Amino acid sequence: MKVLVTGANGFIGANLVHELIKDGTDVRVTTRKGSDTRNLDNLDVEKVYCDIRDKESVKAALKGCDTLYHTAAYFAHWSPNTHLFYDINVEGTRILFEEALAQGLQKVVYTSTSNSIGSHGVGNYVNETAEFNGWESGDHYAISKYLAEIEAQKICKKGLPLVIVNPTLVIGVRDRKPTPSGALIVDIANRNMPGYIEGAINVIDVEDVARGQIQAAKKGKIGERYLFGNENLFVGEFFQLIADIAGVKPPKLKIPYRVALLLGHLFQVGSRISKKPPVVSVSQVKLGKMGEHFDCSKAVSELGLKQTPIKTTIEKAIKWYRENGYIK
Repeated sequence: MKVLVTGANGFIGANLVHELIKDGTDVRVTTRKGSDTRNLDNLDVEKVYCDIRDKESVKAALKGCDTLYHTAAYFAHWSPNTHLFYDINVEGTRILFEEALAQGLQKVVYTSTSNSIGSHGVGNYVNETAEFNGWESGDHYAISKYLAEIEAQKICKKGLPLVIVNPTLVIGVRDRKPTPSGALIVDIANRNMPGYIEGAINVIDVEDVARGQIQAAKKGKIGERYLFGNENLFVGEFFQLIADIAGVKPPKLKIPYRVALLLGHLFQVGSRISKKPPVVSVSQVKLGKMGEHFDCSKAVSELGLKQTPIKTTIEKAIKWYRENGYIK
C-alpha cells in the first residue's frame, strides 16, 4: 500500500507521516519548492514536488497510490492576499479530489477544521451536525474550509471514498512555523502575552490527530465528518496550564471585546504596511468572542480517537519548543 500525504512538511502533516512510518506504511509526500522540509529530513519517504492547484503535478503525485491524506492548506487568520485562501483551500482541494476520483483511490481522508463547523458558544457542546455560522466573523480561513467541504462532498457523491476529519485547536510537537495555536504557547512561555480575551475552546494533541487520521482511513464511514477534539476549556484556564508548566506567570489582563476589536483593526492596518501578520486579527477576536465547545464522542466511539491529557500535551510541546529554540 502506498499513501500520499499533502502538506507533509506542516504541523499536522508531519506528525501524520511519523505515525504512518511507525506502522511501516510506504509514504509519498508532496512538497513545494522552497518549503521548509526539516520535519521530513532523514525520514524514509518519497518526496514529489506538487502544487495542488496544478492538475499535472497532482496527477503525477497521485499515480500509484491507493490512499490520500489531504492536510495541505493555507492556514492563517490574516493575509495580505485573501484570494490565496480560496485558490488553495477550495480550488486546490477540488482539483486534487477530482483527480483522486479519476485514479480510483480506495480511501481519501480530508483534514478540514472545526472552524468549518462554527463557533456556537460556551457550553453548547455541538457535534458534526451543527450548521456553519462563521460568516459574520469574516475569517477567510474558516469560510474557505467550509466551502472546500462543500466541494469535497459534491465529489464524494460522484463516488470518491471520502472521510472528513475536523480537528479543534491542535497543539503539540513539530510545530515549526509555529501555527497560531503554537504561538500562544510560545508567547506565554516567553512572557510576551500581556492580556487575552476570555472565551471557550477545545484542545487536542497533534499526535492524537495524526493517529485519528489513520483510523479514519481504516474505519471512517464514507461521506461522514468526524470532530477531532479532546478537552473543552476556557481560554484563561488553558493559559494558566501553559504558564504553570512553563514556570512563568500567566497573562492576567482580560481585554474587553470592544477594545480587542479596535486593537485588531489597528494591528491589521500596521500589517498592510509591514506585510507581517498582526498580533491578533479582527476575525480572531470575533471567533474568540463566539467561543467553541464541542462534543467529539463520535470520533472516540467510531474511530477510537485517543484522548491524551492536555496537561501532558502541553508538557511535550514546551519541551519541544525549548529544544528547538522557540522558548528562551
